[in-house]
Amino acid sequence: MPGHRSDDLVRLRVVLTAFFALDGFVFAGWVVRIPAVKEQTGASASALGLALLGVSAGAVVTMMLTGRLCGRYGSHRVTVVCGVLLSLSVALPPLTHSALALGAVLLVFGAAYGGINVAFNSAAVDLVAALGRPVMPSFHAAFSLGGMVGAGLGGLVAGSLSPTRHLLGLTVTGLVVTAVAGRVLLRCEVPAPADRDGSGARPPREERAARGTDARTRRPDARTRRLVVVFGLIALCTAYGEGALADWGALHLEEDLGARPGVAAAGYTCFALAMTIGRLTGTRLLERLGLSRTVIAGGTLACAGMLLGALSPAVWAALLGFAVAGLGLANIFPIAVERAGALAGPSGVATASTLGYGGMLLGPPAIGFMADWFSLPAALTSVAVLAAVAAAIGYGTRRVTRAEP
Repeated sequence: MPGHRSDDLVRLRVVLTAFFALDGFVFAGWVVRIPAVKEQTGASASALGLALLGVSAGAVVTMMLTGRLCGRYGSHRVTVVCGVLLSLSVALPPLTHSALALGAVLLVFGAAYGGINVAFNSAAVDLVAALGRPVMPSFHAAFSLGGMVGAGLGGLVAGSLSPTRHLLGLTVTGLVVTAVAGRVLLRCEVPAPADRDGSGARPPREERAARGTDARTRRPDARTRRLVVVFGLIALCTAYGEGALADWGALHLEEDLGARPGVAAAGYTCFALAMTIGRLTGTRLLERLGLSRTVIAGGTLACAGMLLGALSPAVWAALLGFAVAGLGLANIFPIAVERAGALAGPSGVATASTLGYGGMLLGPPAIGFMADWFSLPAALTSVAVLAAVAAAIGYGTRRVTRAEP
């Protein structure tokens, strides 16, 4: 029986990894075609900006609703449904011919994107508890790798395929992956947390309830809800940096440091690649340092990296700083989401994800306003400040984190 259970957990881990990678692949594929869709719709820069808010609005609104749906129908079912919706909705933007229509379909796309993020993170939290190992960063590494492949492939086919054909190809790919992986996922039962003696045996229902390890079946108390918000704030602080660097890193390198466009574009690539490497090695790091020390060390490293990236007068040093920041931030968001889910189940994942996604949305406009008031290098130091805040929160909650199952 233990061997059979181990096989089931491995199978579940594989299919969840596939969904994480698919999410990154589809989203990145859409992002690289935004310029072509803008030209097709004839939207101005401001109109496009408003239309793109549809993704954000749809995601944020749906995330909290998805937490309730996962609690009622199960995260596995919701993951599969959202996978189908995400795959279908990514084909819609090239079919629009106005900014208003584009915003409407992006609202649907954003809803599917936000929904699947909460659903598969909730499923991953259950699997982490069952394995008894901190493997959450590996799932987010799959998302990062999927995004890099999706962006690279999108760049290669941009000159030969129209946005309609390219995104329709993403739809077909997404539906095939969802059909194959979803069939396996629906057959997998939600795993029970591993027993503390390491046997992996499923304890009786009464014992699980008494120990309080099944967050999916208990209503969070006030203290738990506060802790979930705290971990959500950690997610916000780190996602803020990811959103800021995606939109402003290249501009800083080109305008403030005089880098050539190709070199400037490498800024975010260095950050994203370092973050992916950090997540691929995250499980080993967490097993060696533990949750609290990983958050503290990561936030401190990201703070130092962003200070170097924002204030250095040399391009090579700024690129190094971006890479160091990526390594530092890599595992903090996955840890925050996993802790929130362990405390409060899908509703905890939804809360932390919503706050984290809000931070990613807040970053770019906040950097823009501060750049107007001060300068872009000064504005980018806010990423370092929030990374330090995440480290400070991690230090303040270290005893709670060690005490939680």
